[in-house]
Amino acid sequence: MSNHKILAALALSLAAAASLAQPAAPVTVDGAWARASVQGQKGTGAFMALTAREPLSLVGASSPAAGIAEVHEMKMDGDVMRMRPAGSIALAPGKVLELKPGGYHLMLMELKAPLKPGTTVPVSLLFKTAGGETRKLDLAVPVVVMAPQAGHKH
Repeated sequence: MSNHKILAALALSLAAAASLAQPAAPVTVDGAWARASVQGQKGTGAFMALTAREPLSLVGASSPAAGIAEVHEMKMDGDVMRMRPAGSIALAPGKVLELKPGGYHLMLMELKAPLKPGTTVPVSLLFKTAGGETRKLDLAVPVVVMAPQAGHKH
C-alpha cells in the first residue's frame, strides 16, 4: 500500500472518529411516539415534545425505517389544511416545541416495512447550534396505534 493510500485511509478514519465523538444535541424529549402503519402504507407520523437547553434549530431527521424523514408543518390555508416541509424550526432554551398531529411533526415516508405496534423505530433528529455546528439526537421511538398518555421521556 502506498504512503498516499495509507494517509488517505488514516484521514478517513480520523474524520469518522471525530463524527462519532460529536456531542449529542442538548435536547430533552418527552412523549415520543410514532403512529403504527399497515401493509402497503408508505408513510406515517412521529410526534414528541422537544425542550432545548441552549438555542438550537431543528433542521432535519432521518430513520433507517424510511426512505425519507422530514419535519413537516400542517396549517390552514384558507379553508384547506395543508402539509409541507417545515424547513428549520428555532428552539428557544426552556421552551417546549410540540411535534404533534395537526401541527409540526415528523413524516416518515417511503416506509421500508410496516411499523408494528409494540415495537420501536430508530429516528435521528438533526439540529444546528447558534454557532452553526450540527448536532444529532438518536431516539428509539415507540410505535403505537393511538397517542400515549404524557410522561414518556427519552
